[in-house]
Amino acid sequence: MALAEPERGITNGAGSATPFSDIIELNVGGQVYVTRYTTLTAVQDSLLWDMFKKKAPTELARDSKGRFFLDRDGFLFRYILDYLRDQHLVLPDYFPEKSRLQREAEFFHLRDLCKLLNPKMSEDNSINDEICQSDSEEPSATPVVVGSDCSRTLSIASTVRSPSFESKKSGYITVGYRGTYTIGRDIQTDAKFRRVARITVCGKTSLAKEVFGDTLNESRDPDRPPERYTSRYYLKYNFLEQAFDKLSEFGFHMVACSSSGTCAFSSSDPNEDKVWTSYTEYVFCRE
Repeated sequence: MALAEPERGITNGAGSATPFSDIIELNVGGQVYVTRYTTLTAVQDSLLWDMFKKKAPTELARDSKGRFFLDRDGFLFRYILDYLRDQHLVLPDYFPEKSRLQREAEFFHLRDLCKLLNPKMSEDNSINDEICQSDSEEPSATPVVVGSDCSRTLSIASTVRSPSFESKKSGYITVGYRGTYTIGRDIQTDAKFRRVARITVCGKTSLAKEVFGDTLNESRDPDRPPERYTSRYYLKYNFLEQAFDKLSEFGFHMVACSSSGTCAFSSSDPNEDKVWTSYTEYVFCRE
């Protein structure tokens, strides 16, 4: 008969010698995952294998609810876990987080996953050698100027064939903000504006992350898949011009905007200032 483990999760079978439960709860960057012990230890010599094979439960960090804690990207860990289940990598059709996922794979010491995410350097070198030294290859899309530096030619070719450039997809992103302003008793005085409290971002998750990257706050909708839409993201800064610069940099242009204002409260006292609330949205498009 299996004995109850002091750890969180379902108990192991009677023949198991590990101090860990068969079902383990993880807190990865605020995201909770529940998986099997065998899944976490599927790849030998990985970071998770070392944690759960070579260490005791008391040696690992925990959160306030007793779950094992990892201070990593909670959104990308789902792909790490998927890979550990069967050692296959399956990503959405449009996945702009590949470089960040590779960084996570390197952190968890998953060498084979790193190879799937990034071509081998030996293959890259052989391709470069063929372009620079061989004159029998098929013509390149980039004209080659006699006497020009080979590395410069490669730089131009890589720019033309850049995956990030070719993978850009059309779509819309809406940027909005809510502000307040006070109109004084004397209507001739200037209105007093308060700073923008928060800039919201609405649109397809993958597009929002492509444009704003680490400056995007996902805490209100942290587990949204890349192909889904959201209206709960907001930026970590409060400058509209900074957001517009980022959108322009990634090929977006403004196609519409709207604004509304309402009086927060009204009073019969004519000497009392009027506080107004405004909400403004800007719609950007990339075709």
